[in-house]
Amino acid sequence: MLTHPHLASHDLAAGATQRATAEPAWIRRLLVGAALVFLTLFLFVPLLSVFFHALAKGIGPYLATFQDPVTLSSIELTLVAAVIAVPLNLVFGVAASWAITKFDFWGKNLLITLIDLPFSVSPVISGLIYVLIFGAQGWFGPWLMDHEIKVIFAVPGIVLATIFVTFPFVARELIPLMEAQGKTEEEAALVLGASGWQTFRRVTLPKVKWGLLYGVILCNARAMGEFGAVSVVSGHIRGLTNTMPLHIEILYNEYNFVAAFSVASLLTLLALVTLALKSWVEWKAAAIASPEN
Repeated sequence: MLTHPHLASHDLAAGATQRATAEPAWIRRLLVGAALVFLTLFLFVPLLSVFFHALAKGIGPYLATFQDPVTLSSIELTLVAAVIAVPLNLVFGVAASWAITKFDFWGKNLLITLIDLPFSVSPVISGLIYVLIFGAQGWFGPWLMDHEIKVIFAVPGIVLATIFVTFPFVARELIPLMEAQGKTEEEAALVLGASGWQTFRRVTLPKVKWGLLYGVILCNARAMGEFGAVSVVSGHIRGLTNTMPLHIEILYNEYNFVAAFSVASLLTLLALVTLALKSWVEWKAAAIASPEN
């Protein structure tokens, strides 16, 4: 039987790749076992210990923690900060990604660098920046005091710090995705008479919606779990400016371990929900991108 040269070379390449990547069974078992041990020690055990200590004295004390007005205030403030920060970062991320991938303009590289800034700056430094700007001795501090506007050690400062540390997440998910897709379809839509808004809504958004949702999920998770920047600007006023991470720290320092781990378990549950949503988005995006679909 005659074999096409191209098919023969393809089979040889496939065979060589299989031989190059094939490992003895004991090496595969060793690698899998090492990964499982690592996950058990550094992920599963800490997660289980949170719920173990939260329920150490029974379900009654656990539920009583969430009847404390101070705890409820920290939960409410965490949600408020996330509800404000995430939509604003959604708008910024979409606008910045659209501008960077669809247009050429002066300062484009600077904008990309600024988007990455929160990834390279310590959250504590981020909080200190806002103290220097809006604090009593800051640039706008005297003017804010004269007009009885409080930013630092108040909710606005917490929201600003949360926005700063979370604004790269949406943009950083969308920029590579939009760059990979190019702008041929958008240009065709514009030539056919579509407006910029119609082009975005009917052409661009359907192509990036799963990446957009993925970025929003990550942004929300970081917003609810942020500690460093929020700690600097909050003032740690119980019942007023403490988010859940800050409240957990205070409870733990007061040796109120059941309450501390109870609130921590709520954050852990939120993290697990975030992980489940993240996995679902990845699965859905992969299913849509599959040639079979």
